[in-house]
Amino acid sequence: MSLLTSREPGADEAIPEEVPGERPRRWWLALVVVALLAEMAIAMITTAVEQTPTIDEPVYVGTAVVYLEQHSLRYNPEHPPLGKLIIATGLAFAGPRFDPAFTGDQTQLGRHVLYESGNDPGRLLLLARLPVIVLTLLFGLVVFAFARDLTGPAGGVTALALYAFSPDLIAHGSLATLDVPVAGFLLTSAWLLWRARRRPVLYLPLAGLALGAAVATKMSALAAIPVVLFLVVLSWWHARRDTGPQRTIWLLGLGVAAALAVALIAIAVVWAAYLVVDPRLHWATPPDLPAVHGLRALADRLPLPRPYLDGMRVQFGLEDRTWSTFLLGRYHAGSLWYYLPAALLVKLPLGALALGSAGAVVLVAVPQLRPAAPYVLVPATVLLAAAMASTRDLGVRYAIFVPMFLAIAAAGVVALRRRWAYVSVAVLVVFAAVSSLRTFPYYLPYSNEAFGGPAQTHLRLHDSNVDWGQDLGRLAGRLPGERVWLVYKGSGVPSAYGIDAADPLAVPPDEVHGLLAVSDSAIAKADGRLAALISGSEPIDEVGHSITIYRRP
Repeated sequence: MSLLTSREPGADEAIPEEVPGERPRRWWLALVVVALLAEMAIAMITTAVEQTPTIDEPVYVGTAVVYLEQHSLRYNPEHPPLGKLIIATGLAFAGPRFDPAFTGDQTQLGRHVLYESGNDPGRLLLLARLPVIVLTLLFGLVVFAFARDLTGPAGGVTALALYAFSPDLIAHGSLATLDVPVAGFLLTSAWLLWRARRRPVLYLPLAGLALGAAVATKMSALAAIPVVLFLVVLSWWHARRDTGPQRTIWLLGLGVAAALAVALIAIAVVWAAYLVVDPRLHWATPPDLPAVHGLRALADRLPLPRPYLDGMRVQFGLEDRTWSTFLLGRYHAGSLWYYLPAALLVKLPLGALALGSAGAVVLVAVPQLRPAAPYVLVPATVLLAAAMASTRDLGVRYAIFVPMFLAIAAAGVVALRRRWAYVSVAVLVVFAAVSSLRTFPYYLPYSNEAFGGPAQTHLRLHDSNVDWGQDLGRLAGRLPGERVWLVYKGSGVPSAYGIDAADPLAVPPDEVHGLLAVSDSAIAKADGRLAALISGSEPIDEVGHSITIYRRP
């Protein structure tokens, strides 16, 4: 039952309820949901098949293989194991070959598993990506259910359409990475907390499981814990305030107790994720971990497994590094606090951006929908603020939760129940869908029409926004069989795809003749020798909107 058809205390009854004749038939609604998810599945599977490894994937794939073969936690401690266990469910069907005597670091591990152990890298990578694809589709059902709870079936379809056609969700949902899983688990937690307003005994424990899954997938989810616990108290208050004459302090005390119970469930999930990998939890703290002081030192007292706590120290060390930024055509030494909002303006479809922004206003302005604002807008805002505080301006994947929550907020426009609102929703959803379809199958470098589309993204953004190493295989199909000078940003091995490549930066410039292929992220930051090589070359082709091919005389 949606907010608009329920009788919430204090609700504005001026908005009429839907009559049965206005409701879509159940079979028609199911058909639309299936069609939207099928479109998304086709887009993600096509992308997964055609793309070679992105920068992060080999590390996660290699770590997942070690989980399966050796039950060891020694690799990739900066990320908890649940996301890699999900990836491992696909790899379990591959029977990957792995040398048990391997002792290299995690980057070498990924290369060893994909390219040096006799495995088929394409098949192994596809099987690693499939579980994330399935999970992304399931999160689509959460988006539909959340929006339907708020505004009815039409709102649910609107939200699901924006989700299913989101180029960023398609791009990152088709990769064996952790960004979509952690965002989806947090979204699921928010939806379950919304439902806990009516049935707290059922949904609060489930929300704790979802929160624990997020924290056990990626440490960035820790920023959501205060928000989730606040929403637990809010949901408990709403569910119990009309059950009888109770004192406010007593009711709040029970809400705090419920929040503590949810936190304990989440902690148990994190422990379970580590124990699934290694039931004995063998772990030796690495000797080169960075020292932590002040508030960071308090993190060491959290009731979490030692590998998790040491992984947090690795993350702190990464945050303390100086990362370069490329935004709107300009290179910056260091991070920019406004990077993510600016990058999202480039990467979000204009239809989704307009509809989601309008929906956010409606959630706050319409009395009947206002109770949902803390569950939709507050988590997204807090998570975005936390991501903006990071020193790593490497892509909107760090804010991949934004298109998820924005899709749900967009459903609020449907709640206005005005003809112009329905027309506006339909036009903007179609606009977003057409924009997404036009970029097929190059979803990773997508940018909206205001910024020139996918072909122009590399002029404004870099790294996982456009060029994450995904087009090495496509480059191989574009080369005429001659040797190529290659500056490649990625984790793939060119020779594994039949590319005879040499490094143009390792020889004098006057020896570099013929074809020169350069990843667009390298072009964005080019200086010195590479800049000189590019300036003396003629661009003749591009591959996947992420690699430019030049001809040097």
